[in-house]
Amino acid sequence: MHCKMKHILIPDAEEKSLGFYLAMEEFVAREIADEAFFVWRVAPTVIIGRNQILENEVDLEYCQSHSVDIVRRKSGGGCVYSDKGNIMISYVSRKGDVSAVFDRYLSELTASLCSLGLDAMRSGRNDVMVDGYKVSGNAFRQLPHRSIVHGTMLYSTDMDALAKAILPPFEKLQRHGVESVRQRVTNLSAYASLHPALASIEALEDYLVACFTDGEILLSPEQVKQIEDTMNN
Repeated sequence: MHCKMKHILIPDAEEKSLGFYLAMEEFVAREIADEAFFVWRVAPTVIIGRNQILENEVDLEYCQSHSVDIVRRKSGGGCVYSDKGNIMISYVSRKGDVSAVFDRYLSELTASLCSLGLDAMRSGRNDVMVDGYKVSGNAFRQLPHRSIVHGTMLYSTDMDALAKAILPPFEKLQRHGVESVRQRVTNLSAYASLHPALASIEALEDYLVACFTDGEILLSPEQVKQIEDTMNN
């Protein structure tokens, strides 16, 4: 697999908020000419889609009592729980039809997982399944000249917290023939013995970067400040 995306890095290892990385996606889309890819992780956070009703999707009392942040993104799609056991993926490409962009990205992502010996396949428009369980969900955002896909890759996410923080519609669970969100998702850490790239979340991050990129771009401290400034506007 070979695609000419650039791995985007920031110059410090300081923990950033989910809002920073969403702003970073838009900065990269505007300011970096190359197609770009980067991975990141955040403290426990619920990310809600642009058009969703918060009270219908999120257990607000649980999130407040367990210090789970709640962030609304500008893209559509469903509600997502993320923590340090989940890899968030940002994929910034040339502008394209949503179906074409999803097809390209999810084909590459699925092939990457299959290369590790996983029984991975695409499900619906924006999910990736392994052995019938969801490991990745993805959302799309169109900018004037670029397309952004951001998605998840469950490695060792706290499934109890995931199940309690978000409230999937009952109809959706019925459609999938399951009783709870926990029955629909799985962590790739369960397959750690299958391949060295699955032995740790860091190894999986490195593997995904290697699959999607052929070079890197290090943002400057000044560019990081520009991203942070846009968060405050």
